[in-house]
Parts: sequence; structure tokens; C-alpha cells
Amino acid sequence: MVIVLVLIVVIVVVGFFLMTVYNKLVKFRERVRNAFAQIDVQLERRHDLIPNLVEVAKGYMSHERETLEAVVAARASATQARIEVSGDPENLQAMQKMAQSEGALGASLGRLLAVAEAYPDLKANQNMMQLTEELTTTENKIAYSRQNYNDQVNGYQTYKASFPPVLLANMFGFSDSAYLNLEDEGKEHKRENIEVSFDDNPPQDSGA
Repeated sequence: MVIVLVLIVVIVVVGFFLMTVYNKLVKFRERVRNAFAQIDVQLERRHDLIPNLVEVAKGYMSHERETLEAVVAARASATQARIEVSGDPENLQAMQKMAQSEGALGASLGRLLAVAEAYPDLKANQNMMQLTEELTTTENKIAYSRQNYNDQVNGYQTYKASFPPVLLANMFGFSDSAYLNLEDEGKEHKRENIEVSFDDNPPQDSGA
């Protein structure tokens, strides 16, 4: 009878321990997903700003067609990559594609804003000033959200790889989540810092 009671106690203790580990795995995974959702919101905001930014710039930069078209093409590629990720940071291949696409978009935006510096009327345009300010704010939010996301991924991956959580993770299909780097995806897609200095000239009515 004593042996039976001991076995029951052991089973209960082990079961409770395994349940605790499982619940912690779920908690870490949800933190990663929630953190990625915050990045996704900011990336969507970035994509929404670009058409208006290009439209305003187009009125002043008629000779910079290649630069403008590069931004439009990069945005289309990045938008498609976000769709393929579909909010799932465990889709490693799609996440890698999204990182590369967003890195390329950041680089093309950096080139556009650098070229825009040579157009004083464009720099002074109220719409352009507002859009670039919103874009800069969004870029800062993306950087902050990405850091938080990568921190959550690190916590999840570290716990999931430890023992005994690794046993339950493999048993119940807790997949790896991808780290996200939007700043350095190779030399051809190296992202330039988006820094806007459109406040150099006092605002004036450009007629746009």
C-alpha cells in the first residue's frame, strides 16, 4: 500500500513538473509571437507611407525615375514577403526572405532620401517634411520592436534547448523561431540609415 501511495505521489509530482515546463514553453512562444506582431504593425505602417512619399517626390524628381522605381519595386517585394510570413515567426524560410526584402527596401529608401537632399523645393515641401518625419519615427519603432523581438526569441530558444524542456519541445512540436536582422542582409542589400534633415530650410509653401 505504501509503495502504491509513493508511486502515486511520484506520478503526480512528475506530471505537475511536466505541465509546468509545457506551460512555460507555451508562454515563451506566445511572447515571441506577440513581439513579432509589434514588428509587423510597424512594417505595415512603413509600407503604407511609401506610396505617398514617392508620389510627392515624383513631382520634383522627374529625372530620378530609376531611384523612385527602385523604391516602388522594393516595397512590392517586401509586401509580398510579409504576406508569406503571415505572422508566423517559426516559418524560417519566409522570415529570411522578409528580412532580405525589408533590408533592400530600407536601402532603397535611404538612397531616395539622400537624392532628395539635392532638391531644395522638395525638402521644403510640407507634405514631404511630414512624411519623412513619420517615416523616421516608424523606423525607430521598427528598430526598437526588432530588438525586443530578438530578445524574446533568445529567451525562448535558450529555454527550449535546455534540459528537460528540450524533451517536451521535441515531443510537442515547439519549433524554432527566426531571429530578425533588417540592417545587414549582405553587401547587395546593406541597409542605409534613414536619417532625415529636412529641417535645414524653413518651411515654405512650394505650391504642392
